[in-house]
Amino acid sequence: MSSATTPSGLFDAPPRPADAPPSSAPADDYRSLSGAAIAASVVALLSPLAFLDWWLLALPVVGVVLAGIALGDIARRPDVLAGRRMALATVAFGAAMFIGGLVWQVRGYAAELPPGFTRINYALLQPEPGLPTDTIPESAVAFDGRDVLLKGYIYPTQRPDGISEFILCRDQGDCCFGGKPKISDRVRVQLADGDAISFSQRLTKVAGRFAVRPVAAPDMGGGVLYHIENARVR
Repeated sequence: MSSATTPSGLFDAPPRPADAPPSSAPADDYRSLSGAAIAASVVALLSPLAFLDWWLLALPVVGVVLAGIALGDIARRPDVLAGRRMALATVAFGAAMFIGGLVWQVRGYAAELPPGFTRINYALLQPEPGLPTDTIPESAVAFDGRDVLLKGYIYPTQRPDGISEFILCRDQGDCCFGGKPKISDRVRVQLADGDAISFSQRLTKVAGRFAVRPVAAPDMGGGVLYHIENARVR
């Protein structure tokens, strides 16, 4: 007499359960990193350059703006974009670099001017439009005999070191790349006794006694109208 169920032996496999219905696939949680957040972090890495010059303060500002764009994109599409923490860190770092760089530049700007000196620029040395380039304007005469600070670029000399007298030019393009600066863009600098510098293509800050005195200067590549005497490089 047969049994309704077949007894299983010691080594027989247990009955196979019915296949369970397939479970639903897990939701895809992957989110791509915001491109603006990546760009902001790259710019943030360059933000410490803000301590070197005024115009480089734009780097942390650009980084913060890109981070703000990234945060806006992530807020609108949180299920698609990631990178909120990166963007927030960039905002904090960029703000710190901007404030720190700005304070550093302001302090340096104030420290470069000796007490009793006045800042001047090449715009004050230019003649009125339409007049010859060797015309001396009243704005330049007003500083004759006064202590001034002027920034410019050293006109190339035959000596790379031990320079005690040189021409300070307004523009680096005219000065350092084969141009011939006009006479109103040239200032003859005579350093204080015992001082000497090496040639550099970087912006140079010179403080000394300003003088209006047109002279020929064949050893300096032409005539000059203006001088800074007893000068020191800041």
